[in-house]
Amino acid sequence: MANAAVLTSADLGLSAREITPPAAHAELPDRPDRDPVAILERQAITRVPELVPIRHGRMLASPFSFYRGAAAVMAADLAVTPNSGLRVQLCGDAHLANFGLFASPERRLVFDVNDFDETHPGPWEWDIKRLAASLEIAARANEFGRKQRRAIQLAAVGAYQTAMMRFAGMHELDVWYARADVDQIKALAKDQLKKARRKALDKAIAKAHTRNSRRAMLKLTALVDGERHIVADPPLVVPIRSLLPDMELAAFEEQMRSLLSNYRNTLVKDRRALLDKFEYVDMARKVVGVGSVGTRCWIVLMYGRDDEDPLFLQVKEAERSVISEYGGIASVAEDAEGDDDDAPQGRRVVDGQRLMQAVSDIFLGWETAEGIDGKRRDFYVRQLADWKGSATIENMVPSGMSAYGRLCGWTLARAHARSGDRVAIAAYLGEDTTFAHAIAEFAAAYADRNDRDYGAMRAAMRSGRIAVEPDTR
Repeated sequence: MANAAVLTSADLGLSAREITPPAAHAELPDRPDRDPVAILERQAITRVPELVPIRHGRMLASPFSFYRGAAAVMAADLAVTPNSGLRVQLCGDAHLANFGLFASPERRLVFDVNDFDETHPGPWEWDIKRLAASLEIAARANEFGRKQRRAIQLAAVGAYQTAMMRFAGMHELDVWYARADVDQIKALAKDQLKKARRKALDKAIAKAHTRNSRRAMLKLTALVDGERHIVADPPLVVPIRSLLPDMELAAFEEQMRSLLSNYRNTLVKDRRALLDKFEYVDMARKVVGVGSVGTRCWIVLMYGRDDEDPLFLQVKEAERSVISEYGGIASVAEDAEGDDDDAPQGRRVVDGQRLMQAVSDIFLGWETAEGIDGKRRDFYVRQLADWKGSATIENMVPSGMSAYGRLCGWTLARAHARSGDRVAIAAYLGEDTTFAHAIAEFAAAYADRNDRDYGAMRAAMRSGRIAVEPDTR
């Protein structure tokens, strides 16, 4: 019976390959009504008005920074590209800066996708195209030659293809337990990186181990009249006491305690017991990332047994995924029941993250709550920092970016294999390099388009169409 299922999946992949040949993924159709700045303006409508110029400033730092913030623009572009018809749970924003190191519940340092704001069901190749284009744009920024950039593309996509073939032959539990921990990464680096680059990797791993709630507390707070409070650094960090008068502050902090209590119910029972050992101390609005700037994001300081036992949580607003909003991809619920706009977007993020990651933050949960403006919004909750580490992309040499691209490709394949039909995807890819070369062509074409879009945003700044506040910190 299992063999029959595998054969059916393989036939499904081969049929999809005939309908949409792998070579077709090189195509990047244009749209006559395309206006990337209009998409950014549409996103700004629901965001904190005074933070939108900061978002624009961060995006205008470089073509790569623009690309990081333009997931919605790319989703609209992907909507008109050839489609394999094979769905997985997408990251939705799988550029190379959205992979990194973090702690597992067993206190192992693991490498995985680490941003799920846009997670949503969709065609598996959309994540590959997002990753590949980011590698091309980053490689250009680092002034790599055309042949070097092509080799990086083929390495990353080839790693995805090889990994998917292997996952297709594995048992379900083996796929589910697969992960890339730091020991495996160091073993890989030993074979693929020179001594100086291996030392840089060891330094990044050691630094990741220091990034925790205690470090965040020392960095973001200070003692005031014997009590610890989050320090203001406007507009990037604004304590709640600076946003509300004293009378409203007490009421809002009570709402926050209620939110944490309700969020608690989205955790498994043992983690509820752990959360119950902490109590609320202070909170602030904090600007994070590039594309997320302007969404409502809070950091919450809590104490356990005493003020030497901190927990910093991040409470981040979740809006509709760009895959749905701009890519036009309906979820399974939408297909079956119609519009699911009213479904909690925080839950979408949490469910997608738990499905794609090998391991997830023990405090990952969600809630819908009323904000200081009286409007109800969806949020997800996680630790602000728990052994968090990331690659320094601008310092990468061609061999280092190639190795990193392979690691990201493997990681994405493992994430897709957990939710999609890995046998069908492997059959679709086949054993040749047609798909990899097609994606390399697509990535080069999209990098050119990204440059034009970046230029269009700069022109919008100069004309006064959009407000921009340079971020110098």
